[in-house]
Amino acid sequence: MSFIKNLSWRYATKIFDSNKKVESDHVEKILEAVRLAPTSFGLQPFHVTVVENQELKDKLQGFSWNQPQIGTSSQVLVFSYRTDVLARINTYFEMISGGNEEVRKGMEGYETMMKNFAESMSEEKIASWAARQAYIALGFALASCAELEIDSCPMEGFDAAAYKEALALPENITPVVLLPIGYRSESDTVRAKVRFPETDLFSNK
Repeated sequence: MSFIKNLSWRYATKIFDSNKKVESDHVEKILEAVRLAPTSFGLQPFHVTVVENQELKDKLQGFSWNQPQIGTSSQVLVFSYRTDVLARINTYFEMISGGNEEVRKGMEGYETMMKNFAESMSEEKIASWAARQAYIALGFALASCAELEIDSCPMEGFDAAAYKEALALPENITPVVLLPIGYRSESDTVRAKVRFPETDLFSNK
């Protein structure tokens, strides 16, 4: 199928076939798409936890209003935002300079600008900004799943605090959106895709 046909094929799967597992090489491709997703300044202020353990998935389902996507999925990708932006900036410049202080000094103006950006934001704004970057990565994961003909279901209906505790995530990493993946169950209902027309969504000036 073409990419557009694949996007038309995908839908928010509600029940997965728990007997069918997404192979590790396909999971790696999805995660690579996430890694290659564009983000503000290239800082990638997000983290993805891949949950495959069935006991843990069942526990997380209880923190997700018992929605069956969690427990029946092959894996659950938990997208979290990061708030350690200044540390992230430091690591970023260590990477792009290769640890060479002279090279890094040549980028001092850019680094200062990025740090000023981070320091100008409140904790709430940092969280909002980082969450938006995580959603960009989510979009790439969804597109990758469609390309591989792997079913998925983006979800916001869950208790983030309970997830954070269950996954033993550090203070600076907070779950914001979920992506259970797998293969649709024959018992799931595939509804006709409804989308607003182009005239509603797009305009030219």
